[in-house]
Amino acid sequence: MSDESPGYSLVLHRDADAETGGVAICGFSAVGMVGVIAASHIIKELELEQLGSVLNIDLPAIALIHDEVPKHPVRVYQGDGVGVFTAELQFSNKLDVKFANTVLDWFTRGGFDNLVIIDGLARQDQDLAEGSLYAVGASRRSRERLKAQGIEPVKHGVIAGIAGHLLSEGDRRDLDITALLAECNPMFPDARAAAIAVEALSELTDLDIPLSGLLADARRIEESVTGAFANTQTMLPAPDDDRPDPMIG
Repeated sequence: MSDESPGYSLVLHRDADAETGGVAICGFSAVGMVGVIAASHIIKELELEQLGSVLNIDLPAIALIHDEVPKHPVRVYQGDGVGVFTAELQFSNKLDVKFANTVLDWFTRGGFDNLVIIDGLARQDQDLAEGSLYAVGASRRSRERLKAQGIEPVKHGVIAGIAGHLLSEGDRRDLDITALLAECNPMFPDARAAAIAVEALSELTDLDIPLSGLLADARRIEESVTGAFANTQTMLPAPDDDRPDPMIG
């Protein structure tokens, strides 16, 4: 970890073994909630155990209740050859570097082979039913892996936030880090974009991650959003036909 900007403390559960190896995955509450949706789905489908939590005075004192169990918002899960780092709250941008360095510390301590970041990218054309997938590889081997799977890496652009710092550090330290950026609708949690990213993750890592539950979630969210939009349309006031036409003098 960088001495200039240390990360947050990762507090492990009693008797937890931090050295897992294999594939590390991280997803945060950013654009379209793509990262955190994907991370939660992977944790559920692979039945990963929570290994610890990230604690610091900078983070809000809050408990998120999952199936009656209170949990810290930033957590790590690990299993046989796979680990997931996730945060279910969105924090100030000024904390991005410390969060990224926390992920890097977890990655190196866990003895993982490679790290895959899942994040969302705001879609320009909101009329499209499904967005595209973009990818960035921090090392030569990660870029070669992307091309081998037919995923064209981004050639020019800017990646901001936690993902941007992780990629830059991956290049500087020659770490096998890849970012999967799924185009999404930034106005609501985009589970369909998360499914696109998870499918690409499966292709890159050979992890068997079923998508049926995630696609069902996507349909429920889309139906809910469509219904909410229809309700707002019916609540708009009817036009006043007695008003003078502004184009008539």
